[in-house]
Amino acid sequence: MSAHLALTQLVPLAKEIDENKVTPGLLGFVVFAVMAVGVWLLMKSMNRHMGRVTFEEAPDPSAPAPKPGEAAPRP
Repeated sequence: MSAHLALTQLVPLAKEIDENKVTPGLLGFVVFAVMAVGVWLLMKSMNRHMGRVTFEEAPDPSAPAPKPGEAAPRP
């Protein structure tokens, strides 16, 4: 009996919704959530791969070679 009472109270609320209004609905939410999880996993993977990269810049061949005992100039 209480379910029937609840439904009869919700029916007038449903009529107030504009029938010409289009909303993304459940499918839109699911697609957005899947894309958000995918982007999060890609970012996590990228951070892990970038952490493994070791990079040491090669010295500039046109720059004069530092003399022994001198520190290399910083750019």
